[in-house]
Amino acid sequence: MNPISNPGAFTELDRFMFESWGYLIIPNVLSEEEVSECLEASIRLHESAGTSGWAQVGKGYETEVSLERLIDHPAILPKVRALYGDRFILQSAWCTKQPAFGGMGGWHQDGSGAYDFQKLGYPIPLVQLRASFLLTDQSVPRTGNMELIPGSHRSQVRLPDSIRAARESVPIGHVICAPAGSVLLFHNAVWHRTFAHDGDYDRFTMHYIYSPPWVRCSDRFENNQEFLQRTTPTRRYLMGEFSRPDAPFGASYPTEFENE
Repeated sequence: MNPISNPGAFTELDRFMFESWGYLIIPNVLSEEEVSECLEASIRLHESAGTSGWAQVGKGYETEVSLERLIDHPAILPKVRALYGDRFILQSAWCTKQPAFGGMGGWHQDGSGAYDFQKLGYPIPLVQLRASFLLTDQSVPRTGNMELIPGSHRSQVRLPDSIRAARESVPIGHVICAPAGSVLLFHNAVWHRTFAHDGDYDRFTMHYIYSPPWVRCSDRFENNQEFLQRTTPTRRYLMGEFSRPDAPFGASYPTEFENE
């Protein structure tokens, strides 16, 4: 069983699957040529950063046009908009490398180290929606796949610490198998981990994380002004460069109180 969706519009079935499982798998988003361009860009990013082992590099869209195009990809953005409405930002974008013969990752939920999202309420709200573009083939297990626990974003209990510490398997773990060019779209509260990678090549995935407009960005302290000047209006908006749509504090008070 797989929660398979089609590129583009967020259908009623998409919504049901996403609410039930916490994620969608979207095949055939990128062409072979686009995958090749994005993979080459990802390799350049990591070589420039001098990374080794498991690593991630942020803000690749600032220098790599092929990665910039994915920010508002028409196969993905309608689904993000359907889940968030019209006001959301690109909170961060990370190019992740799992090295050849990489081991199993640890179980976790996405969130902030400064403030655990579970403190916000139950169920944990959608604060980070991740779109992961697979840039190397993951159509069989043990190729650096993502493993998720379906429906765990709705669980009232956390994954046992003993399971997390030992990085053990769980009976309902779902190893995502999909070819390069596919996208995995998932809720921050779904328990997940990186699966083992037996290949003799590095595995690359490009992650775009969308959030409500009040969430602090995590791949940058401020936006690159040169990037903002050359990119599109939609992408500038997604970088958080827009006027506040809500009234500033105190705007509804009578004018005689404005200076007090």
